[in-house]
Amino acid sequence: MRKSLIAALLVSVSATAYAGNEEVQDGQLRGNLPDSLQAWDAEQEMWLSPQQFWRNYADRKGGLTWGERNDYPPYAQVQEFDTLLIKLESGSCLMEFFHSRWRRANDVRRWDDRFNRYSGCARVFD
Repeated sequence: MRKSLIAALLVSVSATAYAGNEEVQDGQLRGNLPDSLQAWDAEQEMWLSPQQFWRNYADRKGGLTWGERNDYPPYAQVQEFDTLLIKLESGSCLMEFFHSRWRRANDVRRWDDRFNRYSGCARVFD
């Protein structure tokens, strides 16, 4: 019975990834900020927490280049598309080095605009 319940839940989660005939896009968010927010991971075909979505994205690229930290690495050592999870008092934000500067990964990848208000991303440039 437990396996069938789990299978039913997985089918339910997969089914919610479509609105009519429209497929949900990678990085699309559902729910409200901040408590119930979930991000669609197209590769895994499942809804995840935004933090897990970021980790999966970084893992697919080889992992967080600069890890999780509360400061930026030395500029001379950073390369195009390097990633880091910057930790601020207001939360964390996945950053990606793109065109000679650190940007929110969402600004590079163009996921759901609400990522820019999620956790520390809203205040990352303050």
